[in-house]
Amino acid sequence: MVAKITSGTSLYGVLAYNRLKLEEERAKVIGSNMILLSGGDPSRLNIHRAMQAFEPYLEANRRTENPVFHVSLNPHPKDRLSEDELRTIAREYMEKMGYGDQPYIVFRHDDIRRSHIHIVSVRVDRDGKKIGSAFEARRSMKILREIERKYRLHPAVKGQRMDDFHELRKLDYSAGNLKQQLSSIVREALSRYDFPSIKEFNTLLNTYNVYAEAIEGEKDGRAYHGVIYGALDEKGERIGVPVKSSRIGKDVGYDSLQRKTADGSERLRKSPAVKRRIMTYAADAARCSLSKEDFIRKMEERNITVFFRESDKGRIYGTTFIDHRTGIVLNGSRLGKAFSSNVFEELFNDPKADRKAIVAKMEDGLQLSVGNEVRRKHDDSPVPWTEIVRDATDALNIFATGLENQPIPMEEWEDMQEEIILRKQKKKKQKINW
Repeated sequence: MVAKITSGTSLYGVLAYNRLKLEEERAKVIGSNMILLSGGDPSRLNIHRAMQAFEPYLEANRRTENPVFHVSLNPHPKDRLSEDELRTIAREYMEKMGYGDQPYIVFRHDDIRRSHIHIVSVRVDRDGKKIGSAFEARRSMKILREIERKYRLHPAVKGQRMDDFHELRKLDYSAGNLKQQLSSIVREALSRYDFPSIKEFNTLLNTYNVYAEAIEGEKDGRAYHGVIYGALDEKGERIGVPVKSSRIGKDVGYDSLQRKTADGSERLRKSPAVKRRIMTYAADAARCSLSKEDFIRKMEERNITVFFRESDKGRIYGTTFIDHRTGIVLNGSRLGKAFSSNVFEELFNDPKADRKAIVAKMEDGLQLSVGNEVRRKHDDSPVPWTEIVRDATDALNIFATGLENQPIPMEEWEDMQEEIILRKQKKKKQKINW
């Protein structure tokens, strides 16, 4: 069993996302804690009533930046669990995570090839105290291992997909219900992935036979912006009539996408580790791949989808990486010149290419990225160069584990930055004590 934990600011957005699944008959409310669900059909979840149950906790502490707790628990495909078993696991998990006295709602989702559960709660207790989140992913992983042993479930293995969206069905135009399919895929993408541009978001949607296009124009002397969504066939060609974002909802409209891209850019600035994970695996895959197809396959084994844009003559002119583990979508150019489309064009389409030299440049780019980040953090205060080198070495030692045969579990990647920060804080305390 694996978990995907997310934090956020919009409780309404998380509840609306789950209600949409209920309306599509792809989900069901199977339990709650300290919340009285409306009588009758649970699929008609009353978001207003649910918000009222959470409101006292949110009002008690407005300083917490991301007060919403949203986790998906994904059993092994071989585990077929009943609703009672899923409820029991959800309750035990939340108690051990410190949310036993918090209000929460448990949803069972059936939108992929196996059933899994989503739990929505808040990170603030009734007294206004924030629920502890230190090494949250690591604690979650330990709790799930205990649950697996207790209930004799199949253990999670390295490389097991951590993200439900990676298993989401592609849009099937022949099945009809175009608006519903578009709504489900687009909202799922926005919920689970970050991206610094609409272009990169569109590449993500393309892998599920969906496209997005920003529309700009002028009417009655006033500029307007909008977004349309449409279907692609298996060849990547547009098919049918596109749907305006306004017909789906404001949360998938132009303004929402602009905020999402801004958040994606900010995440890249604050968390360079997500870029370095892709760079590490790309360099490793390039070292032992004899063809483009082989490279794509090796990256897919690490839960990273690589999308090459090619001309009619087969020339690579664009590269996008979709990391399903960390939930980031990036064009190769954002990783540096060593990972640009020109490099992959030379690597896979030039028989005279010096493969060792190309891989060496990728590795140099990775090390430079680590060094630059460490130096940037120390720009504001004079720090001995030996300490900067030591910090860079710490980071490289962590990221070097990505070169092992098996992918790093998502939980470990989520804790890496926190671990580095704690190390630095410890060093500062030691200096003060001295």
